[in-house]
Amino acid sequence: MTSPDYSIEQDAVAQGYFRIAGVDEVGRGPLAGPVVAAAVILNPDDIPEGLNDSKKLAAKKRAVLGAALHDRAEVAVAQASVAEIDEINILRASHLAMERAVAALDPPPDYLLIDGNMIPRDLAPPAQAVVKGDAYSVSIAAASIVAKNWRDQLMVDLAQQHPGYGWETNAGYPSKQHKQALQNLGVTPHHRRSFKPVHNILYQE
Repeated sequence: MTSPDYSIEQDAVAQGYFRIAGVDEVGRGPLAGPVVAAAVILNPDDIPEGLNDSKKLAAKKRAVLGAALHDRAEVAVAQASVAEIDEINILRASHLAMERAVAALDPPPDYLLIDGNMIPRDLAPPAQAVVKGDAYSVSIAAASIVAKNWRDQLMVDLAQQHPGYGWETNAGYPSKQHKQALQNLGVTPHHRRSFKPVHNILYQE
């Protein structure tokens, strides 16, 4: 498997774009916590080595790369809340988080590389969807690292307020421990009520 590189970004530069942001989200699958997105504009002359899909990196490596990105790139992070996920559905909420992350970059990017096969509808700059983008584009890989680090830390913090669900290790995903704790401890304000395992516990006959 090859590592992501800057070739998609270079194609955009060849079209006349200069401020190219990679955009990715994390947290569509968990039963608890917000969905988080990051937008990252890399300096093509100072790209941290080792950028890759955040799921392929150990936590320590992700932390080191995340710190390097905050120092050496332009980074913005945003989220959509549990209430928003329940109200508008997880796909739209993940797009909302992406739109907010892009809007937080100042000055704004002039071209976007979006992980996945859909472009969120309310993005101002021209955008390109890249399926499995974190495996091909270093900018998208950078965004995946930033978003995952940010969300994992948030879930560690929430785990201290709501012990027993294992969020410090499962990040709100439906692990065996998490599902067992839902049965035993009940539903917290941070659980997504529109997700079936949570909904079923709330509305047990």
